[in-house]
Amino acid sequence: MINPALAPAIAAALAGGLLELMSRGRLAMPLDRPNRRSLHSNPVPRSGGLAIMAGVLAAFLLPPAPMPLAAPALALACVSLADDWRGLPIAVRFLAHAAAATAFIGIALPSLPWWLQVISVLAVIWMTNLYNFMDGSDGLAGGMSAFGFGFLGLAAYLAGATELALTALCIAAAGLVFLWYNFHPARIFMGDTGSIPLGFMAAALGLLGWQRDVWPLWYPAAVFSPFIVDASVTLARRMLRGERFWEAHRSHYYQRLVQIGWGHRGTALAEYSLMLLCGLVALWALDQQPHVRVAALIAFVVLYACLAITVDVAWYRANKVPLETR
Repeated sequence: MINPALAPAIAAALAGGLLELMSRGRLAMPLDRPNRRSLHSNPVPRSGGLAIMAGVLAAFLLPPAPMPLAAPALALACVSLADDWRGLPIAVRFLAHAAAATAFIGIALPSLPWWLQVISVLAVIWMTNLYNFMDGSDGLAGGMSAFGFGFLGLAAYLAGATELALTALCIAAAGLVFLWYNFHPARIFMGDTGSIPLGFMAAALGLLGWQRDVWPLWYPAAVFSPFIVDASVTLARRMLRGERFWEAHRSHYYQRLVQIGWGHRGTALAEYSLMLLCGLVALWALDQQPHVRVAALIAFVVLYACLAITVDVAWYRANKVPLETR
């Protein structure tokens, strides 16, 4: 029998092998053609997320027993692969996201009050989609996968939650290998095949860890906060402005950084620094007294407010737009 501790290495090997075939053109792949949301100017092969999910299978197939997120995550990967290749209506995609979230909450958290189950389903749907929204710059989503799931895995390991730890570390390992092919200049994109299941699994693992008393809810939120804050604040601002928020755009903070001169590489490295900082502070705060945790969370809020203001000011100056027109 294969040692479960080898699962992350197996995940990395499976993802790397498939990515190598994809990068060499041995497998037919759809192309991501530039659109209004894109920050790239040339078509790039997508659906590299298929390799990530192949690696994640190592966590689902090796003991300990598969977790309740396995079937919904794989189902979302299949639906998203079809969307990458042929394109699916928004209603079909949203229905799939809602079905996966509902199935997971029903299986994993059946004892929650109905109103809390509804909130949990909505949170999973949002996380599923925001990960896709944030997958628009070379190396960004792959980096969040390596850091975010890596810190979930580390916290679970320290808490003795082997199943959670191995699953999260398999995802992190596959995401880290993907970065070799996705860091600027990207040779391949993960597409919806990768971003949608990754967003779902980030939410699902966070809720499972909370339900099993591995961590409080704020921990996974803090670990993935570079994505959560950017996507949530951007959506809220677009809605307040009356914009068609469901349409493609380039107003995320990471997109603005790329456009004002940071480029894909500089933006990715800056985001990695933020991801590392958030993960380390959150992991440290787990063992602190409640008042220290509250102080750390307040510091996160202040940090993000300062970063948002700084990027906004730089953006409006670069585009010569008066700040009062915001």
